Amino acid sequence: MDGPWRGSRTRRVRTLSLLTAAVVATPVLAACGGGESGGNIINLYGAPEQNFQKVVDRCNQQAAGKYQIVWNKLPREADGQREQQVRRLAAEDDEMDIVYLDSPWLAEFAEAGWLLEWTGQNKAEAEADVLAGPLESTRYKGKTYAATKNTNVQLLWYRDDVVSTPPKTWGEMISQAQQLKAEGKPHTAVLTGAQYEGLVVHYNTLVASLGGKIISDDGTRAVVDEGAVKALQLLKDFATSGIASASLTNSKEDGVRLEFEKGNAAFQLNWPFVYPAMQKGNPELAKKFKWARFPGATADQPSRVTIGGANWGVSRYTRKPELAFAATLCLRSPENQLFSALNDGVPPTIDSVYDRPEMLEEYPFKETIREELRDASNRPMTPAWQNVASVMSLILSPPSAIDPEKTAARLRTEVQEALDSKGVMP
Repeated sequence: MDGPWRGSRTRRVRTLSLLTAAVVATPVLAACGGGESGGNIINLYGAPEQNFQKVVDRCNQQAAGKYQIVWNKLPREADGQREQQVRRLAAEDDEMDIVYLDSPWLAEFAEAGWLLEWTGQNKAEAEADVLAGPLESTRYKGKTYAATKNTNVQLLWYRDDVVSTPPKTWGEMISQAQQLKAEGKPHTAVLTGAQYEGLVVHYNTLVASLGGKIISDDGTRAVVDEGAVKALQLLKDFATSGIASASLTNSKEDGVRLEFEKGNAAFQLNWPFVYPAMQKGNPELAKKFKWARFPGATADQPSRVTIGGANWGVSRYTRKPELAFAATLCLRSPENQLFSALNDGVPPTIDSVYDRPEMLEEYPFKETIREELRDASNRPMTPAWQNVASVMSLILSPPSAIDPEKTAARLRTEVQEALDSKGVMP
């Protein structure tokens, strides 16, 4: 599941301020948990994951003494994960070797100079057989700064006892839901509409699906072009159609899942974690629970869904770069991605892993995931994404209040201000 982001616009600061604060905070870094040292110790910082230690153990065994990975667990919340790593990197901690990167963080960390570039054979191995969407999330300004760990992508989930043919567009979804409502059947469409990054992700998907842009390719200029304006209209149409959940403006991922499990909704836009959860939460409804490609913005163009997931970077300050790159390549191997997909529910980034027969039982929707990943979209690559996402979530909420042209104008102004701050959040 792509974790929610809870930043505040008022917390924006300039990079210089962060670096100063981080240096001042250096004496307390040990309180966050420190890495081990030693000739072949590779300190990996990673988010909690139930079975990930087995991946680490496997790599250590295969290394046969060449290196020994030590997994330093980060906090469970994304903000805490980012904060702990930012403080260490800003303080040039040379006992931090492998960095955990939620997919939107890459530009920020690379621009700050905290990541080593992947080149040569290391780059070739890291990029081998990686699907297009996840691969793009490892690149910034034409250079590769990470190896993919896992990915994630949202699907359209629906009840096949009330929906005979899944909608291919948002317009079709709205029309079908309105017809079901008129017939007195389960009809609600549920998605993440609270004022946080989940709403921004839906907007970004619509913009990308329409061929639009929110921010220029170089990450410096707010564009909010015609496609972005049309995407605003679609969000408003959905929110005012009479088929959105009454709790739309409070809905986050797990709340959306739970609401669908109650049986009143016909459609759900959410991450794949909802499938195993449905088997436990409502086994009877699970028999009618099906999936399809995320709906597009128009009939003549498939959706370009915003991916989630995480990557591995190598710290610029590591004293053992060769060992860190080698260890990271082991962590991202097809075998280890398959293990994590089956045991921790994190979809792989490597194309051939989806062909493994073991995938079918846990991921009966694997071909739909793979199809979306081949032409997925990423959140705009900008070092100021934390600031931008905070501004956008504020402006887009509530979706029912969107006035496409006026909202677009406000986005251009305030997103540009967020970009110009050039700040990273402490």
